[in-house]
Amino acid sequence: MDGTRRPDIRPGLRVSIVLKQDQRTGKLTEGIVKDLLTKSPTHPHGIKVRLESGEVGRVKEIMG
Repeated sequence: MDGTRRPDIRPGLRVSIVLKQDQRTGKLTEGIVKDLLTKSPTHPHGIKVRLESGEVGRVKEIMG
């Protein structure tokens, strides 16, 4: 499942995100969602989230 729909993402889910500085390379960072930062129901590049580690990025893949 990709991370473009806000209803699919909730705190506690394990996801892969791309950090701002990794957007060129596409390097993914895995973690647990703490907060959803995107307010709109969808976003073409992925919903922006904050992980429990404090890292912020756009969701590329939902692991569950």
